[in-house]
Amino acid sequence: MGNVNKDEKLTYLFKGILTLETVEDCYDFFADLCTPAELQEMSRRMQAAKMLRDGHIYNEIAATTGLSTATISRVNRCLKYSSEGYLKVLDDIEKREKRRNLYDGV
Repeated sequence: MGNVNKDEKLTYLFKGILTLETVEDCYDFFADLCTPAELQEMSRRMQAAKMLRDGHIYNEIAATTGLSTATISRVNRCLKYSSEGYLKVLDDIEKREKRRNLYDGV
């Protein structure tokens, strides 16, 4: 699990996250859990991960997301050498969107 130490409190948080069923549920829960700035930072990192996987360069990612190149570099290290958390989530999102498009006739 990367460099995060597993403990009961963190496990309980993740169990709570796994109960969320809709994007609206996520908005409600994370609005209570995080500050707006924390949410924006996490969303920028996800956007950077997607852009890195899609082959964009650091300067373009920095301009689009507002992240520093140091943060982009950290995200990139996670994509390449970590426990593949970003990659799994990005792949799952892509698969779900493709399935949804098939059902919608798009």
